[in-house]
Amino acid sequence: MQILEQQKVPAPDAPAAPGKGWRPQFNLLRWFSLASFFIIAAVALGLGYISTRFVVDESIERDSMLTAQFIQAIGEAEIRHAGINTRHTMGEMLDPRMDHSYPDVDSASRAGARIEFLDHVEHLPDILLANVYALDRTVVWSTNPELIGARIDDDDELDESFEMKSLVSTSYHEIDEERPEQRLLREPEYLFIENYIPMFNADKSKVIAMVEIYKEPADLVERIQRGFKSIWLATLIGGAAIYLGLFWIVRRAAMLLQTQQKQLIANETFVALGEMSSAVAHSLRNPLANIRSSAELAQEIASQSAQKNIGDIINQVDRMSRWVRELLVSLRPMNDDFETVDLQLAIEDALSAFDPLIKRSNVEVRFSPKSVPPIVSQQVLLTQILNSLFANALEAMPKGGVLTIEIDSPAPDAVRMALTDTGKGMSRQQQQMVFKPFFTTKQGGLGVGLSLVKRIMERFAGSVELTSQEQEGTRVCLNFKVATGGEYGAQHSAGRG
Repeated sequence: MQILEQQKVPAPDAPAAPGKGWRPQFNLLRWFSLASFFIIAAVALGLGYISTRFVVDESIERDSMLTAQFIQAIGEAEIRHAGINTRHTMGEMLDPRMDHSYPDVDSASRAGARIEFLDHVEHLPDILLANVYALDRTVVWSTNPELIGARIDDDDELDESFEMKSLVSTSYHEIDEERPEQRLLREPEYLFIENYIPMFNADKSKVIAMVEIYKEPADLVERIQRGFKSIWLATLIGGAAIYLGLFWIVRRAAMLLQTQQKQLIANETFVALGEMSSAVAHSLRNPLANIRSSAELAQEIASQSAQKNIGDIINQVDRMSRWVRELLVSLRPMNDDFETVDLQLAIEDALSAFDPLIKRSNVEVRFSPKSVPPIVSQQVLLTQILNSLFANALEAMPKGGVLTIEIDSPAPDAVRMALTDTGKGMSRQQQQMVFKPFFTTKQGGLGVGLSLVKRIMERFAGSVELTSQEQEGTRVCLNFKVATGGEYGAQHSAGRG
């Protein structure tokens, strides 16, 4: 039996020692936080990039469309203003080399319409450079005189623009030193937009001239930059909110899984220890009863000198019998049915039962009865809790001391009982192990008292807390749930059903 008492039982949550076949525990929270961070960051960056590109493309396309409509509207207006037959278009008037091709158009009217149109083009807002190309890709007019008369070959964008039938072709980029037509009058601050605006013939079946506009719309760029900031700020806030929300959910789930895992390990420990301890306890009960009976008979006929030794035998047998009873009680399955219990009355009954021991231990009890709501528990199990706590407190004060009992209701749905002794107290390491099954600091103790207290309190939605200082004493707080009439009636109705 002494070997059984001194056998160490590993804590339920103690990490397993590395060995053959050992694998580290999967850290759900860490892997989720890393994986979700990279996934959400990638999605957020992708959405932000797509959104900003969409804003830029749509804004520039809209600006280019308005520019093209403005240019073509000016061309039509100047044709009408010059009195030229509407069978002709401004595209036919832009190449001075083709003046002889339209004998029905007055040369002065033709030149005036062309000059007025090009003047409007030259004074467009935010313009960097404007070129007019003839059908053979020759620059027939430009805001940069050095380009006039130059022929632009091998320009795929220009060739595609002459072949297209749409209103405008747009691109935005930086300066390309290898393109001779990009001799801008001033350097752009950010980027520039290049528009190819086709000028059609009368039936719009063929592009006969091309107006090329380089511009840097400062107001549009400023709006785009504000849009960038708004999009990326919203993306950052949204991504952070999603990440933190998912992290909080998974953290709660990981904590719940960890608690359930510890509970499962503790339950498995109790089952394994229960099977072993129950067999040992049942095997000891009959031999102990026989030993006590034989000792009592021997005590009646023994000499005075042997009486003391026989009394020691009886005391040790009684101690072992209590040990067996505590072991069996601690391993007994608990019933979830609860009762409404008067805590104050239960404390007074327990103190009455311990009164002789309290007087022999020279302990002063300080308890001021206070009216508190009924609590959720079972009368028998609550008495067992109080007996275990009172016994521990008295054993911690073998030379006397003060035992203080306080009850109050810190919240409408809670009742708290605090029991404080002035005993020897416990170390920090002992406090961490005190609720583990079969851990004890008492000589010959079993170590199931406080673990059973914890199990009973948690069974009825309560909790137990312990704080202690060496050589100063220990304080145990029991937090009970208040029994409401609805709960009590429902529980007893279910029991009757």
